[in-house]
Amino acid sequence: MSTSQPGRASQSNNSGPESVPSSRPLMDSLEDNLSEMLRRLGASADIVVRRLDTEAGLPMAVVYIDGLINTDIINQSILQPLTNMFLQNEGKEAKGSTAEQLRARLLPIGQIQECKTFESAFSMLFEGHTLILMDGNKAVLSMDTTGWETRSINEPTSQAVVRGPKEGFTENLRTGTSLLRRKIKSPDLRIEEYKIGERTQTNIAMVYLKGITDDQILEEVRRRLNAIQTDAILESNYIEEFIQDGKWTPFPTIQNSERPDAVAAGILEGQVALLIDGTPFALLTPATFFSFFQSSEDYYQRYDVASFLRMIRILSFFVSMMLPALYIAITTFHQEMVPTPLLVSLAAQREGVPFPALVEALVMELTFDVLREAGVRMPRAIGPAVSIVGALVLGQAAVQAGLVSAAMVIVVSFTAICNFVIPSQVISNALRLIRFVMMIVAGVLGLFGITSFLMFLMIHMAGLSSVGVPYLSPVAPMTPRYLKDVFIRAPQVLLKIRPKLAAKQEAYRQAQISKTNPSHDSSNKGGQSP
Repeated sequence: MSTSQPGRASQSNNSGPESVPSSRPLMDSLEDNLSEMLRRLGASADIVVRRLDTEAGLPMAVVYIDGLINTDIINQSILQPLTNMFLQNEGKEAKGSTAEQLRARLLPIGQIQECKTFESAFSMLFEGHTLILMDGNKAVLSMDTTGWETRSINEPTSQAVVRGPKEGFTENLRTGTSLLRRKIKSPDLRIEEYKIGERTQTNIAMVYLKGITDDQILEEVRRRLNAIQTDAILESNYIEEFIQDGKWTPFPTIQNSERPDAVAAGILEGQVALLIDGTPFALLTPATFFSFFQSSEDYYQRYDVASFLRMIRILSFFVSMMLPALYIAITTFHQEMVPTPLLVSLAAQREGVPFPALVEALVMELTFDVLREAGVRMPRAIGPAVSIVGALVLGQAAVQAGLVSAAMVIVVSFTAICNFVIPSQVISNALRLIRFVMMIVAGVLGLFGITSFLMFLMIHMAGLSSVGVPYLSPVAPMTPRYLKDVFIRAPQVLLKIRPKLAAKQEAYRQAQISKTNPSHDSSNKGGQSP
């Protein structure tokens, strides 16, 4: 029995009652147990208690929560066998029997567990299990009768691809683990379950591939999960913030994905996946800076096209981060760098604009972020209206009114488009914050400020790590043999070695492929063809 404190993560490989902290043991009186349960549950309207009590038989009660269970399973596999037992006058024979004997003789349900404390019984009850309390037994039988409504498997909305699987995780944890099992049919795939959150008791599944993932990384992830003490886990970001490295950095050190194929690929490369019940977003750790520019679609199309698109993403990252800052710095401090015709055109556009370029850019960027947030949260029927307002009022009308220049509208618009090219939403959001700081630095110090801030960012990123893995690896520290899948995506025949991200064992993932030329072989055999 676990002795961890409430709220601390408790591990259970079998989801048994041992995953709940030790507490008050059950009593041998049915009435005392029922009274204590109902007292602690507060007579909630969805708590159902069905008594099966006869004078000659074994008094017992069936307890479950309406809405979390499958009523067909309860009626056919629990209530009907127990009722027949009493009708056939077997209740008297069953009197004094243990919970283990009742489970073995009567109940046709696959997963039945035994709870010996009130807390473990409540934990099973809130997960959709049905409890059977018997008079004279200090144990409660818990049967898996989970049957609440779940969302069907649909295409991921945040990571859509043109070519590739169209299935995504759902909010159901068991659906997520089954999707990974379908993709990695290996006995080495390990799933460890944790229960985190004093009040939510959220189920967390840690998935990894034994023999591939580094043992030190596994131990570190386990330690960080066990160190979490909180009352609620409602989404994967709760876990991400608790276990991530570098609390004071805008750069994410843990990936999230809605796609089972992306998570399975990470597991095969030695990463540890964390699936959280109640959210379709799984976590992958450790993660490096360059992993946020990789997309599942890179591996579903030709390597040359995938390499070109990956370089476009990296270029878009720098454009999105630096374009407004460069515009501010050059038009404010370094006009000599601009060709004369272009400088005259920019000056003509800015004639009549009362604000300096820095204020102009900050206003436009803030306005775009306001429009973006409004578009995300507005009902779909009103969404097009926001687009029209943004395009007409903030584009054409603002320029005609002399509030902003046309060049600034082009700069902010192209920056926003480049921001959407990046496949990872978390690194894209980090970029939005960095862009504002860089614009302010450029407006105060010009190109000198931009260069200094970039050097600060590089030093900061070089000091980051993700569960012990350097954040800029394999570029810093430089490991040339692992660069085949960083800036470009090399052909599959050349990707023989797993990235030294988290896989310290079984480095080779494919054998040498020898290609033969049939015509060449035929000529060596005297030109005979079949």
